[in-house]
Amino acid sequence: MMFSKAIAGKVLLAVLTSSVLAMSSLPLAAQAGEVWNRVENQQDRIQSGVANGSVNFREYRRDENHLAAINAQRKFDLRHDDGHLTSAQYHQLNRELNTDSERIYWTKHN
Repeated sequence: MMFSKAIAGKVLLAVLTSSVLAMSSLPLAAQAGEVWNRVENQQDRIQSGVANGSVNFREYRRDENHLAAINAQRKFDLRHDDGHLTSAQYHQLNRELNTDSERIYWTKHN
């Protein structure tokens, strides 16, 4: 009986340790995914503007090129930092996406 409690305790400790380690890497992966989701969302907003006629071809091309540059920077950062974004990279990409989001809004509403 004593032997099985000791094993159960070690198994429980191993499970808890592995879950804590897995959760500690979650924010880095979530940051990269959040940036990607924002890029996708902004592409959808541009497409809806094209579909309803509020965005012309020149505006479409400009906004898509800005998003492509942001996405290229995201991919570059991920490639050079072992698949993670540093805090500075994450904040820089978000600043660029915020600026681009404002541009898309004004393009659709001009």
